[in-house]
Amino acid sequence: MLDAIRVQEVSPTVAWLRSPAAIRERCHQVLDLGLAGRLEYFRVEPSRLPTVVDRVLAVTHEAYPRLDIPVHSRWRHFDAGGVPRLAQLEAKLAPLPPEERARAKVDLGVVSVLLDAGSGPAWRYQEPGGASYVRSEGLAVASLRMFMAGGFSSDPDRPLRADAEALGRMTREQLERGLQVSESNPLLGVEGRLHLMQALSRVLPRPGSLFDMLAAHRRSVRAAEVLGTLLEVLGPIWPGRTTVDGVNLGDVWPHPALGPPGSADALVPFHKLSQWLAYSLVEPLAEAGVTVTELDALTGLPEYRNGGLFVDLGVLVPQDPRLTTEVYGPGDPPIVEWRALTVALLDRVAALVRGRLELSAEELPLAKVLQGGTWTAGRRVAAELRPGGVPPIRIRSDGTVF
Repeated sequence: MLDAIRVQEVSPTVAWLRSPAAIRERCHQVLDLGLAGRLEYFRVEPSRLPTVVDRVLAVTHEAYPRLDIPVHSRWRHFDAGGVPRLAQLEAKLAPLPPEERARAKVDLGVVSVLLDAGSGPAWRYQEPGGASYVRSEGLAVASLRMFMAGGFSSDPDRPLRADAEALGRMTREQLERGLQVSESNPLLGVEGRLHLMQALSRVLPRPGSLFDMLAAHRRSVRAAEVLGTLLEVLGPIWPGRTTVDGVNLGDVWPHPALGPPGSADALVPFHKLSQWLAYSLVEPLAEAGVTVTELDALTGLPEYRNGGLFVDLGVLVPQDPRLTTEVYGPGDPPIVEWRALTVALLDRVAALVRGRLELSAEELPLAKVLQGGTWTAGRRVAAELRPGGVPPIRIRSDGTVF
């Protein structure tokens, strides 16, 4: 089954829309239109970018005074609250051979990232015997605890893994129990998350099989190849949205300013969860002796913390006040425009941050600027401006995009 997926023939257009180069090119096209005053939903104020850089540098120096910044990834969330959960996991995995440890960590990384779409403001996870956590950290801790309890494994003797049998038979009740969902603790997009878990069982015998595909007896793999493999193998799990040449593209949406309706020229690819997963595979691969190279080929992540930072600090100004009061779907043109502008502006912020720190792109890749960084600054500014730190623009989450 894996071989069949890997050799699937796709058109040149589909192959390009799956590439990080396409994400960057299309998003910068939208930014160019914004700088020329030709966008419908947002006005771009580049003079406000230094204010963003100031905030990003402030939170970066606070968290990483020596600038020893790790890659932005899911692994940062597992130790939320200063609890050494990863050390607990490492101790349990220690008896296994290195390659099986890597597969187990890829198992965890994949299921946790796919469960990481926006939670909504009302949900929280109460860790048994510990504190409660919300949003990404809450979903990370919940998914890690489910993993360590064998919640994704069909083999009671090998609980620290995820496999197709367990994922395929997962029920809504099981998922809600693991994530502590109830009427008083609602989580957005439960059905969407369950769909991803069940669909994952149909494309891989276990998520950790991705390690074998990417390692393949070599010492390095390019970041673009990691993303390409993820998009190729996991493509069938995404809900049917935009289809080109018979292929469901997932997190790819049209923007009316780029091309005629229905044309590939109008499409903006984001692949947010897939890129988040690509970043999150860097460390498990490295621990097994496989280095991910050319990391800056990947883009910034178009989600509400990074995007909210630009709105809250005045780089992106909504043309219509309703943009900050109404709720939008991920495919609505204002959201596509906002996300595209976010990706392109993150490149500019990264360059300005490096300039202020006098560091090269090799010394401070975009993945570290995000971690340092833009995501934390976005959350911090949102908390200063609105109760609960809700984003400035509200998105209707189905559990499969954000």
